[in-house]
Amino acid sequence: MGTATLTAFMLAGTAVASADNLTLYCSADEAWCQLMARGFEEETGIKVDMTRKSSGETFAQVKAEAANPKGDVWWGGTGDPHLQAAEENLTAEYMSPMREQLNDWAIRQAEASGNKTIGIYSGALGFGYNKDLLEKAGLPAPACWKDLTKPEYKGQVQMANPNSSGTAYTTLATMVQLFGEDDGFQYMKDLHKNINQYTKSGSAPIKAAGLGENMIGIVFMHDAVAQGASGFPIVTVAPCEGTGYEIGSMSIIADARNPESAQKFYDWALTADVQSRAKDVNSFQVPSNKDAVQSPLSPDLSTIKLIDYDFKKYGSSDERKRLLQKWDEEVSTLPQ
Repeated sequence: MGTATLTAFMLAGTAVASADNLTLYCSADEAWCQLMARGFEEETGIKVDMTRKSSGETFAQVKAEAANPKGDVWWGGTGDPHLQAAEENLTAEYMSPMREQLNDWAIRQAEASGNKTIGIYSGALGFGYNKDLLEKAGLPAPACWKDLTKPEYKGQVQMANPNSSGTAYTTLATMVQLFGEDDGFQYMKDLHKNINQYTKSGSAPIKAAGLGENMIGIVFMHDAVAQGASGFPIVTVAPCEGTGYEIGSMSIIADARNPESAQKFYDWALTADVQSRAKDVNSFQVPSNKDAVQSPLSPDLSTIKLIDYDFKKYGSSDERKRLLQKWDEEVSTLPQ
């Protein structure tokens, strides 16, 4: 390649890298992802290329692309894989000027990651059931985690696969913390007998329940609330034993092609105005900005029996890999 050609090539590369573009990896609900992508595009003129995948899938993609990153920002999804990405240096440190407007739990998430991620919303784990299907089957309403392992619910429960879904990994880590590791895995084995399908996406089980394709879905409670708000016969349950919760997170991908656009999006996404829009697309998580307006339908975390979820431990690479491998070997292989 001649000098002139090489120079032109380098200039062309620079032009592409510095253009007003943003590649967004989104792990929230599709409607919310679209709201964020199109809203940022309209307000800044920065063109957004958005891909929606579950938390586990996005983490795997970011890791696979580490040598040649294609994404700029990873927005949404459970915090555990964001923490693992930070630990593996797949995401970049960034201190947003918006931090002072955020709730303490959002800042704790940032500090746990060396400021490579930050909390954008929170939500408690639980389940929901289709009351019409329940009544038709003549079954009692489940109120506790242990209820879901009863024989009468065989083939009636659905959850996501913890390898692909942050929701399901939070479920696994919650049971280990709630019941202890031995009893927690025994619970997952007992539950496995009643599972009709492990989905790829964390919210899919309750969407199936809303459509009458399934009776009970293990999900974050705000996803069950969203189905009820959309007119489906879904009842949301905060399990009697207590439950874990998520800190949905956002991270800038290390060596992103559009770092300036990434930082602009990051700051924009933390504003009260933008976070207040979640309710407009039936997303009922608790926002991280103290001044954001949330829907009255959002679960009140102060009324739910939450465990002291150890985000740092269960978001670590070693612990996450260990638990997933153990689930693969000891639970997923069992007959149903």
